[in-house]
Amino acid sequence: MGVEKYRKTAYVNFMIIAVNVLWFLFLETRGSTENTEFMIFHGALFEPAVLYHKEYWRLVTAVFMHFGIQHLVNNMLLLFVLGDNLERALGKVKYAVFYLVCGVGANVASMCVNLMEGSYAVSAGASGAIFGVVGGLLYVVAVNRGRLEDLSTRQLGILAAFSLYHGFTSSGVNNVAHVAGLLLGVVMGAVLYRKPKNKEESVWYGER
Repeated sequence: MGVEKYRKTAYVNFMIIAVNVLWFLFLETRGSTENTEFMIFHGALFEPAVLYHKEYWRLVTAVFMHFGIQHLVNNMLLLFVLGDNLERALGKVKYAVFYLVCGVGANVASMCVNLMEGSYAVSAGASGAIFGVVGGLLYVVAVNRGRLEDLSTRQLGILAAFSLYHGFTSSGVNNVAHVAGLLLGVVMGAVLYRKPKNKEESVWYGER
């Protein structure tokens, strides 16, 4: 009897990916997602709009927006590969809460750093939430003896290190959101995850 039998479909993760893709396609029918003014108008994160016009909803909408098709594809592929593992570990409701908290929290951190530096930036993307997923998986894998389904601590550590390196060596990347999302993901993982106690659940979560 294989472990695959114990793996449930990650509906929430698929829904999050679908929302990102559908919203991107909708925006492309109205203009260009690579146009900064267009993205601000449709909900990208922009500090003056949040501070002076009280448009706090941008902290959420920006999580589901992307600058161009490559930005979208890169993020959704990573979420597709990793998100289902964390959803099965946390459960659907907790995973939804986890994703939103990490995404919004990463945006808040990014906004605060920009304000402290006296600069404004237009930002959007799911990468803060996705780095949160990586952080959450790092915690869950660590408490499950270094493995979760087909993931290991080493794999996740290398992925996180490579992704952060790529961000810091590239231009136009919101590295503050990446780091904040990763750290927040570890914290949220510790808050929301409960290690299974019985044998069947242990097989489900890939304990060795």
